[in-house]
Amino acid sequence: MTSRFVRSSKYRHVFGTASKGDQCYDDIRVSQITWDSTLCSVNPKFLAIVIDATGGGAFLVLPLGKTGRIDKGYPTVCGHTGPVLDIDWCPHNDAVIASSSEDCSIKVWQIPEDGLVKPLLDAVVTLEGHTRRVGIITWHPTALNILLSAGCDNFIYIWNVATGQAVFQLNSDVHPDLIFGVSWNRNGSLICTSCRDKYVRIIDPRKNQVLKSKHRPHEGARPIRAIFLSDGKIITTGFSRLSERQLGLWDPENFSDPLTLQEIDTSSGVLLPFYDPDSNVLYLCGKGDSSIRYFEITDEAPYVHLLSSFSSKESQRGMGYMPKRGLDVRKCEIARFYRVLDKKCEPVVMTVPRKSDVFQEDLYPDTAGPEPALEPEQWIAGKDADQILISLKGSNTNVRSQELRVAKPNILSNKPVHNVGSATLVTFNFETPCHHFGLPFLGGKLEVALEEMKARMDSHELRIGELERQVEQLQAQ
Repeated sequence: MTSRFVRSSKYRHVFGTASKGDQCYDDIRVSQITWDSTLCSVNPKFLAIVIDATGGGAFLVLPLGKTGRIDKGYPTVCGHTGPVLDIDWCPHNDAVIASSSEDCSIKVWQIPEDGLVKPLLDAVVTLEGHTRRVGIITWHPTALNILLSAGCDNFIYIWNVATGQAVFQLNSDVHPDLIFGVSWNRNGSLICTSCRDKYVRIIDPRKNQVLKSKHRPHEGARPIRAIFLSDGKIITTGFSRLSERQLGLWDPENFSDPLTLQEIDTSSGVLLPFYDPDSNVLYLCGKGDSSIRYFEITDEAPYVHLLSSFSSKESQRGMGYMPKRGLDVRKCEIARFYRVLDKKCEPVVMTVPRKSDVFQEDLYPDTAGPEPALEPEQWIAGKDADQILISLKGSNTNVRSQELRVAKPNILSNKPVHNVGSATLVTFNFETPCHHFGLPFLGGKLEVALEEMKARMDSHELRIGELERQVEQLQAQ
């Protein structure tokens, strides 16, 4: 007689729940780009979604509480001249977001405390160096103001946003073909990349050195994704020779064979992995899928254990993943996703069923907070540091974000500056008039003309919004 044992896990009964209609974000002109990005980024204050825009690229930034129908005239972030391909909130400041575009540039924006009341055209910093469209951006997890970008020119740049300069560069000798994905390890000392040449590489970006590589972790021709786990292992998603979607777990110390390689299904969408290092739970969200699968990763074979899945009738085009400090611990949330559908965004909450209202310490170990562990100069010089952790017990939202500080030597001479090391830093404030952002040396006439032009644009935006509302009323009749 054989006995069957059920593996014990506190996450075995996790279930997903879609938000009700009044808690969704409706009537959104979601971007139609075919690039395999998430189209969405979220933090405890704001939700950002890439949208269609005429004459350039744009994305919405909504306060989390602004649910329901989003007016067509709602202001957008719209400074790119080509479609926006990727967006990413800064982990150290909930008001700062980076965007990349087909116009080959990266822009860093500062969002007003209460959200946008008019279109945001002027980025705090524009980073230029790529010669083809920029499809991937990701902030450093522990160092302030360090941003990575990967473009279709097969280059990776690492920028010090405080100075607007590229501090490290990985050229096409490292990646001879299109880069599909880039992931930092937990302390930001290494990156893991996946490339069209079928290699997954572990790279020390400061030394411009490939430390480990694996050719063909998945045999199929479709794109591969690879991310670091908290213990340094690598999770990959890809396709088999028969176009079956696969999930693999790899130990870089022995890259020859996977610890496990599991077949998922035969759908065609790229699987986007999202990983919670606090719980060791992995979520797989396929573009074009109507489900979210979640797995627990352990030290016991087969190492990756399917927990369950959330299913919906509508297929998703993108996905946002809330940082742990943005969850509602009173409801035992362990994850919250923002599913981007054709015309709306739907929050989905992953919950562990518990009867007690007491804080569940086993579900919520200390997690990464917004305070950076390093200044940019320290990381550039070779120093590493683990993330600074915070407790989620009690209020988890009143942790001060870091101010965005950007050096503009010889331009912002009329702003008070502070010297930190060798960098001249200035703190930007959205109440600062336009002429404080580098225009005085151009002469008063141009300054006045620019102010008048912005006023006219704001007036046109309001008029267009009013005309759209009138058209909707006529169509309703």
